[in-house]
Amino acid sequence: MSLSLFFPHPLVICSFRGAVPQGLVLELGETVQILEKCEGKCFSLLQGIFPANYIHLKKAVVSNRGQYETVVPLEDSVVTEVTATLQEWAVLWKQLYVKHKVDLFYKLRHVMNELIDLRRQLLSGHLTQDQVREVKRHLTVRLDWGNEHLGLDLVPRKDFEVVDSDQISVSDLYKMVRNLWEISLSRMLLNDSKKGPPHLHYRRPYGCAVLSIMDVLQSISEIKEEKDFVLKVYTCNNENEWCQIHENIIRKSSTKYTAPSSNYGLIISLQLLRGDMEQVRRENPMIFNRGVSVTRKLGFPDVIMPGDIRNDLYLTLEKGDFERGGKSVQKNIEVTMYVLYADGEILKDCISLGSGEPSRSAYHSFVLYHNNSPRWGEIIKLPIPIDRFRGSHLRFEFRHCSTKDKGEKKLFGFAFTPLMRDDGTTLSDDIHELYVYKVPRLLNYSPLLQFKSNFGSAVALLPFVYGFYLFLSYCSAVDLLALLKWKAYPDRVMDILGRLRHVSGEEIVKFLQDILDTLFVVLDDNTEKYGLLVFQSLVFIINLLRDSKYFHFRPVMDTYIQKHFAGALAYKELIRCLKWYMDRSAELVRQDHIQEAMRALEYLFKFIVQSRILYSRATCGMEEEQFRSSIQELFQSIRFVLSLDSRSSETLIFTQAALLNSFPAIFDELLQMFTVQEVAEFVRGTLGSMPSTVHIGQSMDVVKLQSIARTVDSRLFSFSESRRILLPVVLHHIHLHLRQQKELLICSGILSSIFSIIKTSSLEGDVVEEVEMMVESLLDVLLQTLLTIMSKSQSQEAVRGQRCPQCTGEYVSCLLSLLRQMSDTHFQHLLDNFQSKDELKEFLLKIFCVFRNLMKMSVFPRDWMVMRLLTSKLKNFLPVLQVWNSYFSLAVLFINQPSLQLENATPAKRKKILDKYGDMRVMMAYELFSMWQNLGEHKIHFIPGMIGPFLGVTLVPQPEVRNIMIPIFHDMMDWEQRKNGNFKQVEAELIDKLDSLVSEGKGDENYRELFSLTQLFGPYPSLLEKIEQETWRETGISFVTSVTRLMERLLDYRDCMKGDETENKKIGCTVNLMNFYKSEINKEEMYIRYIHKLCDMHLQAENYTEAAFTLLLYCELLQWEDRPLREFLHYPSQSEWQRKEGLCRKIIHYFNKGKSWEFGIPLCRELAMQYESLYDYQSLSWIRKMEATYYDNIMEQQRLEPEFFRVGFYGRKFPFFLRNKEYVCRGHDYERLEAFQQRMLSEFPQAIAMQHPNHPDDSILQCDAQYLQIYAVTPIPDNIDVLQMDRVPDRIKSFYRVNNIRKFRYDRPFHKGPKDKDNEFKSLWIERTTLTLTHSLPGISRWFEVERRELVEVSPLENAIQVVENKNQELRTLISQYQHKQMHGNINLLSMCLNGVIDAAVNGGIARYQEVNYITKHPGDAEKITQLKELMQEQVLLFLGLAVHEKFVHPEMRPLHKKLIDQFQMMRSSLYHVSCMYFLKASNLKTFSPFLGVNAGMARNYSIRILKYSLSLSEQMQSIQVTGVSPNLLPIFRISKRSLFSNSPVLSGKCRWLQFGLWCAPIFLQNS
Repeated sequence: MSLSLFFPHPLVICSFRGAVPQGLVLELGETVQILEKCEGKCFSLLQGIFPANYIHLKKAVVSNRGQYETVVPLEDSVVTEVTATLQEWAVLWKQLYVKHKVDLFYKLRHVMNELIDLRRQLLSGHLTQDQVREVKRHLTVRLDWGNEHLGLDLVPRKDFEVVDSDQISVSDLYKMVRNLWEISLSRMLLNDSKKGPPHLHYRRPYGCAVLSIMDVLQSISEIKEEKDFVLKVYTCNNENEWCQIHENIIRKSSTKYTAPSSNYGLIISLQLLRGDMEQVRRENPMIFNRGVSVTRKLGFPDVIMPGDIRNDLYLTLEKGDFERGGKSVQKNIEVTMYVLYADGEILKDCISLGSGEPSRSAYHSFVLYHNNSPRWGEIIKLPIPIDRFRGSHLRFEFRHCSTKDKGEKKLFGFAFTPLMRDDGTTLSDDIHELYVYKVPRLLNYSPLLQFKSNFGSAVALLPFVYGFYLFLSYCSAVDLLALLKWKAYPDRVMDILGRLRHVSGEEIVKFLQDILDTLFVVLDDNTEKYGLLVFQSLVFIINLLRDSKYFHFRPVMDTYIQKHFAGALAYKELIRCLKWYMDRSAELVRQDHIQEAMRALEYLFKFIVQSRILYSRATCGMEEEQFRSSIQELFQSIRFVLSLDSRSSETLIFTQAALLNSFPAIFDELLQMFTVQEVAEFVRGTLGSMPSTVHIGQSMDVVKLQSIARTVDSRLFSFSESRRILLPVVLHHIHLHLRQQKELLICSGILSSIFSIIKTSSLEGDVVEEVEMMVESLLDVLLQTLLTIMSKSQSQEAVRGQRCPQCTGEYVSCLLSLLRQMSDTHFQHLLDNFQSKDELKEFLLKIFCVFRNLMKMSVFPRDWMVMRLLTSKLKNFLPVLQVWNSYFSLAVLFINQPSLQLENATPAKRKKILDKYGDMRVMMAYELFSMWQNLGEHKIHFIPGMIGPFLGVTLVPQPEVRNIMIPIFHDMMDWEQRKNGNFKQVEAELIDKLDSLVSEGKGDENYRELFSLTQLFGPYPSLLEKIEQETWRETGISFVTSVTRLMERLLDYRDCMKGDETENKKIGCTVNLMNFYKSEINKEEMYIRYIHKLCDMHLQAENYTEAAFTLLLYCELLQWEDRPLREFLHYPSQSEWQRKEGLCRKIIHYFNKGKSWEFGIPLCRELAMQYESLYDYQSLSWIRKMEATYYDNIMEQQRLEPEFFRVGFYGRKFPFFLRNKEYVCRGHDYERLEAFQQRMLSEFPQAIAMQHPNHPDDSILQCDAQYLQIYAVTPIPDNIDVLQMDRVPDRIKSFYRVNNIRKFRYDRPFHKGPKDKDNEFKSLWIERTTLTLTHSLPGISRWFEVERRELVEVSPLENAIQVVENKNQELRTLISQYQHKQMHGNINLLSMCLNGVIDAAVNGGIARYQEVNYITKHPGDAEKITQLKELMQEQVLLFLGLAVHEKFVHPEMRPLHKKLIDQFQMMRSSLYHVSCMYFLKASNLKTFSPFLGVNAGMARNYSIRILKYSLSLSEQMQSIQVTGVSPNLLPIFRISKRSLFSNSPVLSGKCRWLQFGLWCAPIFLQNS
């Protein structure tokens, strides 16, 4: 029992961050419980303090005091809703600005300000009741607008207040939500169709909307403000019946029109204003300032006041018949009408299409497609000035319209008619036929205005009728006057009664009371003679009032019956005549009179009952039994009519339909004379007499169900006594239609009404018996109907992607209503009624299927949150069921359904749901765990089938649900261990399902450690705790550890894949997960799956080499065998040999696209061996040619050498596979360090770039941030032999320098000891870091993790050796390339290399290294000193390099060349001691001999001779310098010497040596 108490409750009015010791964090709008107040601070139940002025005490109702109490403020519910909504909108409003939805941002701000202002008005307490209603209306309109535009849930309301779902039936709630949704959707106007040429416009019929003014008046008569009404737009099934579509909609002839597939409609606002026109204008001036149109009544007004003048002419364009000419294709006819004066002038603005529309000079009818007999039925008003009425006439032009016509519409005829006769009278108020003159163009027809004769031979008489109405006193007053004075014509009474049908309706309604009085006086005068005629006249008048034109006179008829009717004996004759008609319904062929009597049944019974009341009053209740007997006989006749077989008689069908349509209207009249039970018995007998079969015809089925629906909606059905009588027969008919799947929408409407009435009655009394009847009759067929509808909607959804059709929601709400009304007793009776276990099993499986579909399908739109939660709330029905497997599956679906995932909701919405329903996932998890424990030894039957579903439950981000479910996996492992001695099935299934579920986007950060946690919330121990108590704990703990590590990688993979991450992160994460599957848990199938995922990523990123290496992993798992392989991924069923061959070919292709031909050649050879062994010479030839092509590509195509970069990822914010690890990445083509750093920072925008290469400390490694450390590294090739071979082309060496690299080097210079200012090389040491990777680059990724790092210190001497050696190698390579013309045109590389060596001499260069060399005196460094000397001797390559540079340098670059020569002369002194001996060494002569054009032997001889010459030349040069001759004249001298030896090839070679000697001479000269 819950107790509600009134308490002042603290409400937080300002957020408090709790930035004090023991501070309690408070959010605006929360409520707290105060335990203690001290010195302006309060102490809360949640153990914390906060300032007292941060809260406000409000009166509230507190229910269920304690941990789960509910607090409802004692204030207007609309104010509470506005407050909560503004808080929710505030968060979303800021997000609009962030998402650049500026327009909605400002609109919402405006609406929020309006809400705040309206809320303030409502709280002021100074408004009248009418003003309060108006303010609430404005508030709710704005709330609904904002919720709609922000994508929030629809809020069903009643009288501006949110509906309590517990106090209303599910069916009614569904209708309210659906109507609210439809109104929301229908605010969009229909788009105009713009077919055909843009310059031709036609009016085409589209749809019609109808609104009953009587219904409107009933709904707005009590309110003073505007009210919105929705008019659905219906389309006509047949254009030929377009003129009657509004009548068909009113009569609900649903076969004649079609409801739109989507929610098209119009919204109009109506307000009832009381008083005459002057009063209304005076009291509501604002309304008339908005351009409101005043529309006058079309016919006669109720009262004609003196001085009223009205000169309106109304014309109705009725129909036409153009079936002439013998053409097979019918026309598309458009009528154009003008008003013309006698002189042919078109009268301007004399045609009005409707009130409020501007007048126009021409009228164009709508066009019916291919119809030679169109019916229009359009009414046009002709406000012609009185002074121009005489002499005016109408002209009608007829044109054929076609979209193919590029010019004007084709005129094929015209017609005309004058408006006044020759005698000055207007045309009569009647239907007129016009001549249509068939002409190709308009001619002068003025002579024809006086004569109606044919126009030559081209005239065709075609009937075209139209009518118009004048404000005249023209009527059939003679017949009406004869009736009113019938006593003056006693011999003509029967004739007068018969002619009443010819009197116009306007006259009858004006004199309605006098006519009725006269009829009943005539009836009393001679019942036998005039009874049937009076009955027919009365039926005619009653049916006249059914016409929409005179429908507003029905209250006049009601008033007459209640206050003025005096025919106390009339009931006898009326009953007799009515029974006489019904008894002859089976005999007569024409039943028009019978059908008219059936339509007038309601008012006939009104007259009968009132007549009997008058007679009973006058006679004190005499002849009561005779009256009851006559009524019973009349009902027997009614049942007789309904029981007739109408399948062979169309007229009888109409008679029965008319009777069924009118029958529910007589219940209220019968209740005046009979008890509720008696009337219910009459009705039950009548409804029971209807044929039970549903094959009597679709239209009759509809009418029968509509009659039942009106019976359910009647006042009679609201009495519990009558419901117990009527329910069986109503449910019987519904059951039949549901079983046959007929008229489902109407049946759902009937059921919704029944459930609504029962829900309302259940609040006042006992409805157990009625619910029991509905359960027995409907539950099974409801389930079957839903299954059928859902199966159809699933197929439609698969094809069109649509949501479930409307009737699905109707029947879901009906089922929910029924289950909600069922008590435990009903459930028990339901189960007891099954005769066998098979019946019970079939029923349970059926209801499980329905609930499973409810959880999976989108029965209700996303914003119908109330309906979704009500669907979920019915979980209490499930634990009763005993079909275990289906129960578990359904419970899992229940917990995982989107509407219950509160984490995705806004805080306000989450709080609202928790307060109303609680977290239903937790409750269901407890139920599921309890049911699992009840299985006992049968648990083994659910292994491994339920592992996946249960695992899906643990992925729900609700800690308590997870903690409840995790121990179930211990049970599964334990039971399989008992049975099989291991838990391999559980392990395999768990890993597979984990991968599948996490890949779908489920799971969160807290899920990483879920299986290994030792402290869990709730009474259940963790999985690890339970495993540690088992005998198999070692394998169990190992399994949990593996699963935990797998979860870390899976969640990283999921986060990378679902976010906007870069390809590098996705690839790295996939590699990490793929290696885990291979190395740690040995799941080959999962390993192969991720191989292909990784390959696809590489292909998308155009990493073709990496894609080839990735696919090679799968290829290596296969053998060259004929073992059959099943279909897998995109591979068909094939042999292992075929799959491996296809993989090899694909890998070779990828290596080719990545220009990694050296890696593809071994595969070519492997394939060639297989083809050769099989004598497949065609394939062998192809693969050999491919291999040869790869060799050509290696030698001919240019390939760039990539740079390599070391990247360190430090901090706990990085994904698991990157966290606190370092990688070496292979850069893209042309990518340098700066570009790579920028790319990495863009991939990790939250990361901070570290500015130093030092290894980070623990403060950085453990911080909640991201740090990137990036620097370039140098590859250390493994294949040194190839690089040291002289004859290997550089293009081949280039490949081995940057491929198959597993080690990389990074040098950091530092000074050890005091720094020498003159020569820093003395103390400059190198800290060399060598990084060893897990795999060689390139490989399956562009980056690999560093497996091992080695740190060594390099002395200045060792550093000098390496620097000089590297530079010599670079020089040697470049000189060789230019000598062999491998590099053409551009010599920038040589220029930069020479400049880098020679220009260093400015800062010391070789001299500094020599100084280091000479300073070093340690005996252990002697070998290194020798090595450095030899390397320095090789610097003589500079001479050769400068010679090559001079040969190829561009004239514009000559200044640079001169600069290099000048700087070289500064450097040459350091080379004096080594240059003489260097080029005499045999090993170095090989380098110079190609340039000199001789072999090595000749080069040695030339060398000795040239050296001698050089020494002699140096002496001469010395004398030149002494005499003041500049050394710059040396090139001239050299050129002249070369010209002396140019006549002989041998001398030419000597000349080159001489040239070389001349280069050497300045060196000796400088150092002599």
